[in-house]
Amino acid sequence: MRMTSVDDLVIVHYCHPNCKPFMNICRLPKEEAFSLAYAMAADNPETTAFWRFADFENYYPLRMLQDEYLMELFLSLGGRPKERHPLSFVLQGSEFLDNWFGNGSVFKIKLKDVPSEYISFTLGDSGAAAKKNGVTANELQRGNLTMYTKEMLLTAINEFNGALDEFLSETAKKYTYIEAQLWNDDYIV
Repeated sequence: MRMTSVDDLVIVHYCHPNCKPFMNICRLPKEEAFSLAYAMAADNPETTAFWRFADFENYYPLRMLQDEYLMELFLSLGGRPKERHPLSFVLQGSEFLDNWFGNGSVFKIKLKDVPSEYISFTLGDSGAAAKKNGVTANELQRGNLTMYTKEMLLTAINEFNGALDEFLSETAKKYTYIEAQLWNDDYIV
């Protein structure tokens, strides 16, 4: 598929059938977040998406640092987040994530409808990338994650002569998908 403009792009949010869409567990008070995480892990032991909640004592501080780091990167690129903790999406969708979230609800937002100052992108899962690059809850190592603005992403796609499928295919070989972080809940459908 040849991309002719940003009009062709969507960001996709996946939601497990037992969850509410458009949530970031780090937005909850700590005690409530722990209670919900342990309940979700216990109620859905076969669901890959909740394995991280079974080890929430280790996951939670890393996720809090990850969101802080993502916000710092986004601000450094000119972003203007309205939320401290972004909502996670994926560019153009991902069969892998659809399965990971138990083939639940799928929500799409046209990228053209989200102003640049409220959205960022990382190659692959930002949390997995941070963990793989040695980010721990005790010491967050800076500079191990590449973030793109909407304009930077469009430039990268255009460097593939606008061939969106080729760009996504090449990216998927190393990163599985392109994560999008939405920093303003006003654009939720």
